[in-house]
Amino acid sequence: MNQSRKWLITGVSSGFGRALAELALARGDTVMGTLRRPEQAADFEALAPGRAHTCIIDMTDRDNLAPVIREALARIGGADVVVNNAGYGMAGAAEELSDDEIRHHMETNFFSLVTVTQEALPHVRAQRFGRFINIASLAGFMGISGMSLYNASKFAVTGFSEGLAGEVAPLGIGVTIVEPGQFRTNWSSPSAIVKARREIPDYAASVGPIRHGITAVDGSQPGDPLKAAEAMIKAADAPKPPLHLALGPDAVGARCHKLAELAGELDAWEAVSLATTLDA
Repeated sequence: MNQSRKWLITGVSSGFGRALAELALARGDTVMGTLRRPEQAADFEALAPGRAHTCIIDMTDRDNLAPVIREALARIGGADVVVNNAGYGMAGAAEELSDDEIRHHMETNFFSLVTVTQEALPHVRAQRFGRFINIASLAGFMGISGMSLYNASKFAVTGFSEGLAGEVAPLGIGVTIVEPGQFRTNWSSPSAIVKARREIPDYAASVGPIRHGITAVDGSQPGDPLKAAEAMIKAADAPKPPLHLALGPDAVGARCHKLAELAGELDAWEAVSLATTLDA
């Protein structure tokens, strides 16, 4: 691709966000990245002085998120690619979760994504070209026991993105939902994963393996974040980007397994499903 692009990427301190930003900058693009801590800014901006920019925002800051994103977009003159990446994992049974935990998680993983998208859309819409890459998860395609809230946040991302894709397609805008499996980021590190503060013994069998074992895989995940970033850039550059992009053999395998399960269940209950119309 000869023409440089402008990227807005939420959460560029590490993981997919950082890998994407570094690849985009390496090919001459401009990146505006969000960070939570001011002391992280100098390191990121040093990657490509004049093309690597930062704005400092807590994605749960409902009063300031929209104006900060608006000002960030104005600083780089809009965006061609918007990557909604910021978020975190949450382990715990549905009954164990407090209202504060639920609301903070959804604010970070879903509502902030909606706000960023709404602020970016006027710029992207005006130029009749653009790409939205929304990072969901394997857990946004199939529910994982012990992560009911995380599932909910990522299913919300998927549903929102599918609807958005139909709305903006006639305007030359593409939407891709990225559904990664296990990648070697800090997502499951003890410092990053959040566990419900309440623990109910009755859920030890169904939720315990996730609650107590999720950090055990940290540092041994098979997925390469750089290769994931390369796949996302291919999707962003594609004339017809995919709506769903599963990343990793585990994500592909789980998708195939769930599709087969759905087909089997639909077949088994088809007669019941169809016998619900009003009698003539």
